[in-house]
Amino acid sequence: MHRMTAIFLLAGVSAFAGPSITQEALVRRTQELCDAVAVGNQAPWKKYYAEDAMYFDEKGRAMDKGKLVADITPLPKGYSGTIRVARPQSRIFAETAILSYDLDETEVIYGQRLTARYHGTDTWILRNDQWQIVATQMLRYYEDPAVGKLDAARLKDYVGTYELAPGVTITVTREGDRLYSKRSERAKEELLPETPELFFRKGVEGRRLFRRDDSGRVDALIDRRNNEDVIWKRL
Repeated sequence: MHRMTAIFLLAGVSAFAGPSITQEALVRRTQELCDAVAVGNQAPWKKYYAEDAMYFDEKGRAMDKGKLVADITPLPKGYSGTIRVARPQSRIFAETAILSYDLDETEVIYGQRLTARYHGTDTWILRNDQWQIVATQMLRYYEDPAVGKLDAARLKDYVGTYELAPGVTITVTREGDRLYSKRSERAKEELLPETPELFFRKGVEGRRLFRRDDSGRVDALIDRRNNEDVIWKRL
């Protein structure tokens, strides 16, 4: 056995180990990728993503490297934005590194400022002395919509009991100018208006809307989940 190889093995270190990487270096590279988005700079994405990389974005799209790189284009005229890497966590091994982090995005559209938060997880591997990303999973944090204007005159139309199946009901009640729904033994939840007949519950992604029949009477409560409806008929 070669003397230097023996020394490495006795020390518990592979003689063929490539360059190590730190969390700080991973964050720096991730920020470089983010800085390239608004201006449409594809170079960092070509550099840091492996040829066989998988990318799953917050819209549910699955992309290979070619599609991912092609998706990096400059923002339209009148648009600008920044993305900042925040709250990183990592697990780093000899030839694999996992970086989990938040992205705080600010976008300005013709002077109007918008914000969004995402969470990403990247898997980096060491190949041929080069660290590259082989998989990314990106999610968007849910945010409640803005509370809209309430039409108090309509609230009385919504009060009642709505049935999904025998014995499975939601009761809608009014307290002043506030509307609440309660299912079975669960705690009541305030229905906050997004529009006069479309409501949401704080921290819940779905919407609740009241359906009217041809005569204008409310005949159902629709629980809309990811654009699919569960219909509760009014008793």
